[in-house]
Amino acid sequence: MKLWMVLLIILIILIIALVVMYFLGKKAQAKQEEQQAQIEASKQTMSMLIIDKKRLPLKDSGLPQMVIDQAPKMMRRSKLPIVKAKVGPKITCLVCDEKIFDLIPVKKEVKAEVSGIYIVGVKGMRGPLEAPKKKKGFFSRFKK
Repeated sequence: MKLWMVLLIILIILIIALVVMYFLGKKAQAKQEEQQAQIEASKQTMSMLIIDKKRLPLKDSGLPQMVIDQAPKMMRRSKLPIVKAKVGPKITCLVCDEKIFDLIPVKKEVKAEVSGIYIVGVKGMRGPLEAPKKKKGFFSRFKK
């Protein structure tokens, strides 16, 4: 085979792979938007005292066994942002949205928007929540 034929075959394979990835991405995005709409429809506001927050593997998180069994196998090994909170008289473990995990203060009372066992949003009970300081990057430390 000549060089141009090999390059043409590789180009065709790459184009097919890109088309497949495009359609899979559109399907995943539509599924994610549908799930987000369900979360928004079923969220409730409740006050809670945050006891602890950590990033833990699903099996060590303290979530109910039914939740762990329903999780996809790939997700069981990944670490999730877990928040242990006192909601009323009961202490529960909740999964937190990655975007707001750093905003949640430990050992303080907050009003959280909860959908099932998933914390979607958080507001301070007494005043606004403090945003954590961003860490300096590796190269920005050496610029000074």
